[in-house]
Amino acid sequence: MKIGILEAGHPPDSLRKDFGSYGEMFIALLDDYKFSFQLYDVENMKFPNSTNEADGWLITGSKHGVYEAHQFIKPLEIFIQEIYAKNVPLIGICFGHQIIAQALGGKVEKFSGGWSVGKQDYKLLDQSKIVSINAWHQDQIIQLPKDAEVIAENNFCKYAGIAYKKAALTFQGHPEYGHEFINGLVDTRGKGLVPENLLKKAKLEMKKPLTQKIIADKMAVFFKQNKLGSNVK
Repeated sequence: MKIGILEAGHPPDSLRKDFGSYGEMFIALLDDYKFSFQLYDVENMKFPNSTNEADGWLITGSKHGVYEAHQFIKPLEIFIQEIYAKNVPLIGICFGHQIIAQALGGKVEKFSGGWSVGKQDYKLLDQSKIVSINAWHQDQIIQLPKDAEVIAENNFCKYAGIAYKKAALTFQGHPEYGHEFINGLVDTRGKGLVPENLLKKAKLEMKKPLTQKIIADKMAVFFKQNKLGSNVK
């Protein structure tokens, strides 16, 4: 199964040499699940010619806000709407989570409650378990699209995971971010942007384990079950 990864942003250059691009980080996360991948730098307007170029699609994070007037935002929303209409499996993470919601009728804004950075615990409502993954965001979905069902939450982010009536699944947190990458973000993008007390807390939380594989498994099963014509259960 071929997954097209729509890179809506890029990590700082100082981190990219060690961790790869955002798309490459997802390839590493999903390496055990026998997918093939193709990357598209949509932030720089390099879009697929058709939704048929992949069997499933994944939208990465980004430093941009989905409500900002960047050149790639509107074409990406249109592409999302085309994917969704065709019922091709679509996953969004962080920025991807937010822009899928916006494209399908929801609303996103800069959250008045501030930032969420570092390890966060989310309750998976469909599995009654807690998952621990990293986060890095200030924007949040504040109004759900009509097709959305909340499947993950915590006290800071009530719409942390969404499943849609058609084949779309999204998460606010970053299963692809390990602690080392968050440490790099703290030292690059974080300083002067995120309150210092949150950066210090994120550093302390790096001593605690993550359960990224729970979300990786969920993503892989979702892609395989929703591939058009698939009989995988």
